[in-house]
Amino acid sequence: MNARQTLKQFFGYDSFRGKQELVIDHINSGGHALVLMPTGMGKSVCYQVPGLMMDGLTLVISPLIALMKDQVDGLCDRGIDACYINSSLGKAEREKRYKGISGGKYKLLYVTPERFRKAAFLEVMGKREISLVAVDEAHCISDWGHDFRPDYTRVGEFIKQLGKPRVIALTATATPAVQKDIVKQLGLDDEPKLFHEGIDRPNLSLHVEDVWGEDDKLKHLLDVFKRHKNDSGSGIVYFTLIKTLERFSELLRQNDVEHLCYHGQLDKRNRKRVQDEFMGEADKLVLATNAFGMGIDKADIRFVVHADVPGSMESYYQEIGRAGRDGKDSECVLLYDQNDLMTQMEFMGWSNPDAMMYERVYHHLEEDMEQIRAFGYEWLREKLHAKKGKHDHRLVTALSMMDRHGAIANPDDSDRVEVLGPLPEVLRDDEKLGAKLRRDQEKLYALVQYVKHEGDRMGFVHDYFGLPYRR
Repeated sequence: MNARQTLKQFFGYDSFRGKQELVIDHINSGGHALVLMPTGMGKSVCYQVPGLMMDGLTLVISPLIALMKDQVDGLCDRGIDACYINSSLGKAEREKRYKGISGGKYKLLYVTPERFRKAAFLEVMGKREISLVAVDEAHCISDWGHDFRPDYTRVGEFIKQLGKPRVIALTATATPAVQKDIVKQLGLDDEPKLFHEGIDRPNLSLHVEDVWGEDDKLKHLLDVFKRHKNDSGSGIVYFTLIKTLERFSELLRQNDVEHLCYHGQLDKRNRKRVQDEFMGEADKLVLATNAFGMGIDKADIRFVVHADVPGSMESYYQEIGRAGRDGKDSECVLLYDQNDLMTQMEFMGWSNPDAMMYERVYHHLEEDMEQIRAFGYEWLREKLHAKKGKHDHRLVTALSMMDRHGAIANPDDSDRVEVLGPLPEVLRDDEKLGAKLRRDQEKLYALVQYVKHEGDRMGFVHDYFGLPYRR
């Protein structure tokens, strides 16, 4: 079968969208590809169709555990042999799937990059012909990107171990610097061909509204809801802090505005309940932190409001990109209170501990694990002299980054945290840590420039991502 016949048989479409067919033809001819395509434009088709046409296994690398089951279930419903391997599986099920992979059962396999740490996984991969490696959310491979994941840095070496199969890297947005770094990190002999679908979404209207304090912010929110009262569709309001979200939730209840709430402190069961309710019903409003978004592919979102200033243009554009995926007019509003910038500056400090902080945390994990297990991380916070009454999240960041780099395991569970290896050199290097902080500062500065911009806002977005734009 050719590409169009494969598309029709398994996905039911008569023709491709945008540059999908060009990408697929390039992959099928033996080339590598870097694909920049807005969310909702069908990036997955660019690797699923050639994967079905090839003899071997297509390996899909993704950081999004929450999406894997949905994608694999959808493929299986279409009669495609696919599975995923991630930390949500028990040992027995994982070994069952490994056996199936070794026996040639699957055509597509979804994994997180953390899986490359596992010897059993590497052994299984050595038993299959890997025809194609798809690196999804490829901006995560670049420390210039907005969501850098250290485990992604292993991808290039892993590709070499697999015998250098064809590679397709995909992401929704990437600045020229991020594009260059993605190519470098992949370590391919032949540079991938760039396929850029553009980021223009003409059905989205972008607005910034100045607000002064909580009362004014609430008034503007209610105005947005009123404008969309008769729309058939849903809305998202993003907040930076959970405490602010909860305060506005109460204010909206006082104004008889029905809504859902989603944030990282909800347990998994309640997060799933909220997401399922939002996805499954029309006319739903959700107040959310940026924890809400992975796997949100709802066509009829009529508005996205940022009630607080986001930390970067990348985050902002990714989040507004959830609006209007059905092609109908949708509104994106950023409420700008200059005091919110102080919150982002605090966040920036919390998410960028210096080398001394990493070394002190690591020292206590090595020397004082009994006390940590007995008294929890609050004991460790006191040892680190975190400011009283302040939500100093540097410890959370340090634990998360050490886990991502493989130095420790299970940082969120003080009863089971385990030191696995030495503190990585990159977390001891103040020069590199400082460079990362400066990049974060530059990203926030670009967001402030966007807020202050008086011209075409979509044109500003295109300029930021280094793309031409017809004004």
